[in-house]
Amino acid sequence: MGERPVRGVVAHQPLRVHRERPRVGRPMTTASERPDGAERPVIGITAATSDIKVAIFDMRATFTPQQFVDRVARAGGTPVLLPPLPEAAGAVAGLDGLLLLAGPDVEPARYGAERHPETKSVDPVRDEAELAVIAEALRLDVPFLGICRALQLLNVLRGGTLHQHLPDLVGHTGHSPGLRDYGDQRVSLEGGSRIAKVFASDAATVPCHHHQVVDVLGKGLRATAWSVADGIVEAVEVPDHPFGVTVQWHAEESDDDRPFLALAEAARHHRGIRGARGGGAGAAG
Repeated sequence: MGERPVRGVVAHQPLRVHRERPRVGRPMTTASERPDGAERPVIGITAATSDIKVAIFDMRATFTPQQFVDRVARAGGTPVLLPPLPEAAGAVAGLDGLLLLAGPDVEPARYGAERHPETKSVDPVRDEAELAVIAEALRLDVPFLGICRALQLLNVLRGGTLHQHLPDLVGHTGHSPGLRDYGDQRVSLEGGSRIAKVFASDAATVPCHHHQVVDVLGKGLRATAWSVADGIVEAVEVPDHPFGVTVQWHAEESDDDRPFLALAEAARHHRGIRGARGGGAGAAG
């Protein structure tokens, strides 16, 4: 089932569309409600760089949306930002976990493709930095949760390819209804997969906002979730990694905190391993 093909989609089923921040899933559970008392794992969050305006000042800034910082903190982690710099990969060894964020399309040249007319926003510098971060997380067994673009980066890193414009494949825009709109997708989860264990179910309803998707699956990866409506891959995992989970949907746009709690728990476990090996786990937390 992990090698399930992307092609051969079925007829489109009606999808609900909601505006701005959808809220699906279970109510948030904060770390303070969890009686573990363990030290907080340090979780790196990939960040973007952009020109912004603060008060009367125009500046170039490195940032991440506050909701990701909040989700990591509420799950019991200590969030730190990783800027899109070549040096960022060098920080991975000192982290207990990683949250890899969404962002622009991956540069098609990285997987040997010409740019599609709808591939309009790319950031080669950020691609390079985040690919190096993911590679280091794989090498060091650092737990990571990847969102949207991060799934695509992981796939490209492992030699996979992408469909650059999903509506060409499925004939609808249900996975990305509008600029600030999310489409609720029902996804089936492979039994026994990490993502199925996270949700304690074989299905979930998730908020999607993506126009690209896995074409050829990368080496050593396993597809573990698919859109019920059209068979599109919605989650990819690294089976031989302690916690290498990427989802095509936007987990931060759901009230269901279980993906973030699972990341924090995996990071806490990794912190313990690092501490036992003298990896400096006591330096933060």
